[in-house]
Amino acid sequence: MNLDYVKQWIDQDPDPETKLQLQSMLDAGEISEVEQLFSSRLTFGTAGLRAELGPGPMRMNRLVVSQTAKGLANFLLKNRDSYLDKNGELSVVIGYDARKNSEVFAKDSAEILAGAGIEVKLFDQQVPTPVVAFTGRRLNSSASIVVTASHNPPNDNGYKVYLGGANGNSQIVPPQDQEIAAEINLVDQINPSGRSNEYSLIGDDEIEQYLLRCSQLAGDQTESELKIVYTAMHGVGWKLASSVFELAGLKNIYPVGQQIDPDPTFPTVKFPNPEEPGAMDLAMAKAREVSADLIIANDPDADRLAIGVPSGGDFRMLSGNELGILLADFVSTKTQEGTLAASYVSSQQILKLADDRGLKSELTPTGFKWISKVENLLFGFEEALGYCVDPSYTPDKDGLTAALFACLIAKELEEKCISFDQRLDQISERTGYFQSGQISIRLQSMMEVEQLMNKLKSKSETDFEGESLAVRNLVELDPRLDMLEIKPDGNSRALIRASGTEPKLKCYLESTGPNRASAKARLEDLERAMNHFLEQ
Repeated sequence: MNLDYVKQWIDQDPDPETKLQLQSMLDAGEISEVEQLFSSRLTFGTAGLRAELGPGPMRMNRLVVSQTAKGLANFLLKNRDSYLDKNGELSVVIGYDARKNSEVFAKDSAEILAGAGIEVKLFDQQVPTPVVAFTGRRLNSSASIVVTASHNPPNDNGYKVYLGGANGNSQIVPPQDQEIAAEINLVDQINPSGRSNEYSLIGDDEIEQYLLRCSQLAGDQTESELKIVYTAMHGVGWKLASSVFELAGLKNIYPVGQQIDPDPTFPTVKFPNPEEPGAMDLAMAKAREVSADLIIANDPDADRLAIGVPSGGDFRMLSGNELGILLADFVSTKTQEGTLAASYVSSQQILKLADDRGLKSELTPTGFKWISKVENLLFGFEEALGYCVDPSYTPDKDGLTAALFACLIAKELEEKCISFDQRLDQISERTGYFQSGQISIRLQSMMEVEQLMNKLKSKSETDFEGESLAVRNLVELDPRLDMLEIKPDGNSRALIRASGTEPKLKCYLESTGPNRASAKARLEDLERAMNHFLEQ
């Protein structure tokens, strides 16, 4: 470790908190901890950056963000002709959520990009991620940046990049991610110079444009007496979600008060993700209290959606696959053209539904960076609560327009006097019954996840009901499919992969059958076998 470099980092750090943290570690002789922070630098990839807040090049902080912004600026300048906006200039839209330092990181980025001669439009308020994606597409910007860690733990933050030009203002994919990463690595200043305050502020007008599009999607709606419980999960969704409910003709809205306002400490949840155990407890309690007809939940940056529905005398949260199929069903009844898409780890029921509707279908590698690239995309989803219902305008997952469609589905089902569960059964009668589940193992670091994944990759077979099954590495099929597949038969499959955004190993399970009971029984067998495989 170069101590002179560490001291230079401290001298140039504009953040008194991280400056003090690093100096205190040196003063206390915590050299091994400092070495870890300076062992490398955060890797910029197709998810941009996402990591814990803290000092040094291996954490999210003002210096790392500034270097990233400088690298992105250099990439755009070197590839100017490929990323000109509709005015023939280079421009970048920047937004941020309510996490700690999000606004500061966004302003640092604006100053550095503006200093490089690039036109910058910085949101003057916290906004949901899909609003930034929508605005970048509407303005045909050269790039868009959202400072967010989405549903990660409280002390994380992140940096998400969309590219214009041939990329269509959607998330970056190879080779552009590596090219941007290379430019970041070439930045030779710890704190890049040449900043400028010559950037524009945008806000209410762009939000109104987004809501205008939501209004077009909703069409004319009559008022409904449906009772909706909503949680923003301490994020930025409520302001726009309340307008979305109004557009859907819903007036009986019951916000979860403890979670409705932005709070970067996320005091009521361990992890601000609707999928996590306990995260929906307050919303469930509110739904029981008011006898709700639907629970709507966004994650903190409102790009994901979860819903809860009355079932069996109580409420249950629909899986990401169940909601994906309901939304695909709803969208595909409105048109005879387009492609239904889902990530490879999501339910293959989408393929059967597309066949039933006479539509094309496609499975993609994990992530909306791939789903958004599907030709003639009508609807795309991933089981991790991500849904793209309006790809021509918002080329990414959007928890707000998806919430709008979920509300419209609820209204239709109420008019027909059928439940969400009954509608899922009606669809399954045409496609076959699909039952899905997931085993999730949370570890302490991404390195531990990689180590466990490598251990599993070393196994060539596993036992299932007394038979030996092959463990197939799908990277052999497609280099982008870095996951393991185990298929007992044509009616079941398990997929194992490392999360790209948090220290988790995920095992995705799916079984099919001629009825719900048989599919569920098969899934239970598969889950037992996979738990044994993962524990070995």
